[in-house]
Amino acid sequence: MAELLHTPFTVLHIMACAFLILVILIQPGKSGGLGALGGSGAGNFLTKTTWATAGIFFFTSISLAYLSSSTDESMRKHSVALQKQRDQNAPLSGGTPAKSAPPAHSSK
Repeated sequence: MAELLHTPFTVLHIMACAFLILVILIQPGKSGGLGALGGSGAGNFLTKTTWATAGIFFFTSISLAYLSSSTDESMRKHSVALQKQRDQNAPLSGGTPAKSAPPAHSSK
């Protein structure tokens, strides 16, 4: 089920991100910093569009984070594969250590 939702949520997330950037850049600047938040222009179309797009962006962010953390089957398979690889590469216990080659002399 998670595999079916991951791709559409990712596409929606990227579209919302790009649209949110565009909507914010279109808005006229307001002087006054944070004090201008309660101004009379709070209900215009661009502000409502920004809030709706930001809501979609946060929803898809949280959904994608949940989907990626809830499907731990791939992590389990990866962990088992790493353990097998470590077991194959581990030196045999009880054997004689391999002799290393003497250091090569460099000629000057």
